[in-house]
Amino acid sequence: MSRVSPTLEGFRATFRQPLLTFAEITWRWVVGATATFLLVLGFFEFLDTLPVTSGEQLFLRTRNPFLVSQALTHILRGSLGRGALSLLLAVLLLSLIWMIAASLGRLATVEAMIDYFRARFRQVSTARPDPVLTSDAKPDRTFTLLRLNFLRVVVVLAGTIGLGGAAVIAGFASSPANPRPGLVFLVFLPIAAVVCLVWYALNWLLSLASVYVVRDGSDAVSAISRAVSLCRERTGAVFAVSSWTSAAHLIAFAGASTVVSVPLAFAGVLPWRLVALGVLVVTLAYFAVADWLYTARLAGYVCIAEMPQVMPAPTPPPQVAFCSIDRDELILSDIPNLVVET
Repeated sequence: MSRVSPTLEGFRATFRQPLLTFAEITWRWVVGATATFLLVLGFFEFLDTLPVTSGEQLFLRTRNPFLVSQALTHILRGSLGRGALSLLLAVLLLSLIWMIAASLGRLATVEAMIDYFRARFRQVSTARPDPVLTSDAKPDRTFTLLRLNFLRVVVVLAGTIGLGGAAVIAGFASSPANPRPGLVFLVFLPIAAVVCLVWYALNWLLSLASVYVVRDGSDAVSAISRAVSLCRERTGAVFAVSSWTSAAHLIAFAGASTVVSVPLAFAGVLPWRLVALGVLVVTLAYFAVADWLYTARLAGYVCIAEMPQVMPAPTPPPQVAFCSIDRDELILSDIPNLVVET
């Protein structure tokens, strides 16, 4: 069998199994649409609870920045804390919904990928044996995925707090008496970059660990340990899959940003509804491509986990044995009735 490229195998799996991408898009878009609908509905419900006097309406109609800011400050006085608390509660409930949906979706997609690649490498004699999962281990996989997704939510929360801390630390570089916004930005930027890098690395590692939860029924700690071992043992393959899919994602983002500028360029000519529809279509198309690339990357990781350590060398073609013929042998002479002279 020839050398296998996990990156190409991941993209090939998404083409041969389009339901993988469809399942990934389905659970992601359902959660996203639910979160968007609830947040928009909650926002308008919060606005309905705000009392607005005739004087505040007059200030808002003037469109003067100072008067509008004063009116908004007076309207939100006493209600901003209630709105922040409601938003925090909504985020917690939506995080719970995401944890459940992500666990069920990851269980379904990774199982299908494992079946695909095991059938793909079935003819390889050195392939590792399939782990046996009993019926009692299957429910544990769902709860383990819930734990991993809970850790991912905690990592996001820690990253948000880290960015807030970076802003506070950068604020010490300036003072009202001696404002230095440039220095504040220079202090904030590297700290925020480190926080984002650590958040991305931990989130990526927890996402990779879910493969071993579904594949072997490992607990959360063992799955994380095996994910680290995979990165250490097959660094080149993991790096190649991550690099190529990230480059493709960057190209898709740049292309979507370029295309979305086309309807925005006609904002002063076309009706705003048509412009908004064009932006929405381009945005949804970009999200679909991004989910497809994520599915291809996940399939590449599953391919690395399922790929045997040593691929057998191709069988050499059979060699044809050539024998030399002694032309001096009399029995092979082409002269009839040849008599041996004595």
